[in-house]
Amino acid sequence: MAAATLLLVVSAVGCGKDQATPEDHGDLAGAAVDAYVYGYPLVTMDYTRKSLTNTVAPQGNMAPEGQFVRMRQYPNAQFRAVTAPNADTLYTTGWFDVSQQPWVISVPDMGSRYFLLPILDGWTNVIASPGSRTTGGKAQTFAITGPGWKGTLPAGVTEYKSPTSMVWLLGRIYSTGTPADYAAVHAIQDKINAVPLSNYGKPYTPQPGRVDPAVDTKTAVREQVNALDGTAYFQRLAALWKANPPSAADAPMVAKMARLGLVPGRDFAPTKDGAAAIAAAPKAGQDRILAWQEGGVKAGTNKNENGWLFTTKTGTYGTEYLQRAYVTWIGLGANLPQDAVYPTSEGPALQQKYSGANKYVLRFAVMPPVKGFWSLTMYDKDYFFVDNPLNRYTLSERNELKKNADGSVDLYLQANSPGKDKESNWLPAPEGDFVLMLRMYWPSPTAPTILDGSWQIPAVKQVQ
Repeated sequence: MAAATLLLVVSAVGCGKDQATPEDHGDLAGAAVDAYVYGYPLVTMDYTRKSLTNTVAPQGNMAPEGQFVRMRQYPNAQFRAVTAPNADTLYTTGWFDVSQQPWVISVPDMGSRYFLLPILDGWTNVIASPGSRTTGGKAQTFAITGPGWKGTLPAGVTEYKSPTSMVWLLGRIYSTGTPADYAAVHAIQDKINAVPLSNYGKPYTPQPGRVDPAVDTKTAVREQVNALDGTAYFQRLAALWKANPPSAADAPMVAKMARLGLVPGRDFAPTKDGAAAIAAAPKAGQDRILAWQEGGVKAGTNKNENGWLFTTKTGTYGTEYLQRAYVTWIGLGANLPQDAVYPTSEGPALQQKYSGANKYVLRFAVMPPVKGFWSLTMYDKDYFFVDNPLNRYTLSERNELKKNADGSVDLYLQANSPGKDKESNWLPAPEGDFVLMLRMYWPSPTAPTILDGSWQIPAVKQVQ
């Protein structure tokens, strides 16, 4: 994806108890950094929305607001638009402005096929997560309503209320990747539709989108946001606040930001004595967000198990602003942990990398406990798929894995074939460094489960 980190893994993220409220620095410099961290998700979402909707009609990973992107196949090893792509689910995504009226989404019968349609507000909180886990596979219709909307929805339409006017639906539908299954998923995707409430039940043709030549769709969103100076950044935040207001729980932070000239509902009017703090905020704010990778580990809420890094602190953030900003930086669009967890490992230890010069085995005595599905993905050091003779980027249950005599399963992670009798369990590695990601969709809600630590990911072992 040209300008969004849609598929990036959330790794090494955590939020200590001391992050429940803004840090009280007692000075304008501290207030400015707090404000920068607080606003980072909303500003990033806006830049992502602009980039991905700047088109006349749906094409590739772009579509006008109110229309869907329908990805038709998995990326291959030549794909370089987004790091950490997946080869498990096809995306159906759309941006919606619910400031004027609700949007109504119709979803066909999914049967037993796994799917997930999380809805994010402008602050990156998951406000609802229709899908196999929560609503089942029956056909359904729901409306996304905006802040302040009061009205009556048609019979049979479920309401999901957004506290912001900006909404992102990030749908995922499982596919085995065969031509026949692609066709089946395409048919489902084409039946997922969106209409404004005023057009519900009537013929509706979406209006063509408009291309704004001033919108940069080439440069990564994170680079664009990080390049904003303090004044431009806070001007954008203030403008976005008007349609995407702070929550009641944000009151202490809102009071702190008023010292800088940031007031909800008003244009940014920087105070004279805050000029230096505002100018310094971007660099200091970015440093604080990045430092949370290590800080989250030290806080103890980030998980580091057997060389695997992951978090269960995603999707809803409350006043944990640093956590929210870091997840935005690393993996915009993160799911609720009940829907998906993405453990990632760059090596057997934090300071040690996997290398294709070596051979490794990952043994599952107990297979990853999920109610959806699991998969293990191989990436090169830059988080892209690895070209290989099998055209295989993942291993999962659909690979008909061979079991050992005791029922355990060995996955072979190496550059060269482990032998024809073991190739069903082989995930080809590059010659150089590589990265592993274990996707666990709909983790088991009861023990053993990764959600409470009663199931732990085994360590990857180097073999001679």
